[in-house]
Amino acid sequence: MAEADTRLQVQALSEAFAQAGQIGLSADALTDQSKLVELASQGPIVRLVDSVMTEALDRRASDIHIEAFEREVSVRYRIDGRCYEVAQPPKSLALAIASRIKVMANLDIAESRLPQDGRILLSAQTRQIDLRVSTLPTVYGESIVLRILDKGALTQTLDQLGMAPAIHQAIERLIARPHGLLLVTGPTGAGKTTTLYACLNKLNRPELKLITTEDPVEYDIGGLVQVPVNEKIHLNFSTCLRSILRHDPDVIMVGEIRDPETARVAIQSAMTGHLVFSTLHTNDAPGAVTRLLDMGIEPFLVTSTVTGVLAQRLIRQLCSQCRAPYNPNPQELAALRLSSAAELTQPLMRSVGCEACHGIGFKGRIGVFELFALTETLRPLVIDRVSVNELRAKAVSEGMRSLREDGMAKVLEGVTTVDEMIRETQDYE
Repeated sequence: MAEADTRLQVQALSEAFAQAGQIGLSADALTDQSKLVELASQGPIVRLVDSVMTEALDRRASDIHIEAFEREVSVRYRIDGRCYEVAQPPKSLALAIASRIKVMANLDIAESRLPQDGRILLSAQTRQIDLRVSTLPTVYGESIVLRILDKGALTQTLDQLGMAPAIHQAIERLIARPHGLLLVTGPTGAGKTTTLYACLNKLNRPELKLITTEDPVEYDIGGLVQVPVNEKIHLNFSTCLRSILRHDPDVIMVGEIRDPETARVAIQSAMTGHLVFSTLHTNDAPGAVTRLLDMGIEPFLVTSTVTGVLAQRLIRQLCSQCRAPYNPNPQELAALRLSSAAELTQPLMRSVGCEACHGIGFKGRIGVFELFALTETLRPLVIDRVSVNELRAKAVSEGMRSLREDGMAKVLEGVTTVDEMIRETQDYE
């Protein structure tokens, strides 16, 4: 983020910090647990925490990070996948801020030695905002992360995720099948849950019964039966999945395939006439097949149940109000597999920064995708347990568009930059 934008955000919060700093908290008061609730209810502290949350919503942040260090407290927002520092309140306010958030999240205000998890429900204008709160004890106090879950994000449909028309049409065909296993892969924060919810929303109608098991249930969606995983009572994905099968579902979503047992039950569910969605942590789409084989799933079970694997990443979109054309250098042209700028059909765009994007130059994110469909020519290769490189090469020869190629297309369309494309995708050539 531009330096000017950081100063702007500090100005927006400065009044709340100034008022909170004037309450004159003594060291004894901060260590007296009996006064913590009273401290958390004081007007300046309430306004301070409310201002931090309101500012985060205005900035489209996905997370708020409040971290206590030796001499200061750091407040950062994660916006479009990147963390930006917005303020450094006095260290004397660290416990007051933590106490206020704990009160709002119904956590144990006196417990600062153990991690805690809670939830805050906010109403912001016409939106219902769910804040998932997590505390972590550190050397200099508690680190607190508030994840912002906006139900408005669930209105996205498959055609709003940034899929190329061919991939979009293929996904529509895969989720229209009565049975099979569709996997979505990618690292944490790659948008896998959003994609799966878009698929579920497409199928969410009275004649179909949809059940999900998630860790945790991130969004409450009408029409879906949603089961939260609870490892403390040994309620894991595989246990949930076995019970779900006794409830006559048509479509099942398993939050993540983490172990061989969950993989086996998911495969069994797909074989017995259910449409199953789930996620895996692999670098690319073909890698999901070898991951299942590594988990001990027999190749013939993989080929008879897995219908497709969608790998994805999220890249930042250029702000449409301030992006500007420029002449790319030779390194950027090489990254786009071009020999000269003359091959471009339209100018490349770069970030600038304006009031609409708060000086960042980017606003929002869009997906880049890679769809690996199990075709008749690919299934024998899976049976033979060929390497992931061979699977990829064969899929590419049949027209599979890689993550890098999908990212390159978005650069050429002026949606993002070469640097963003390189950072979020891998070139296999």
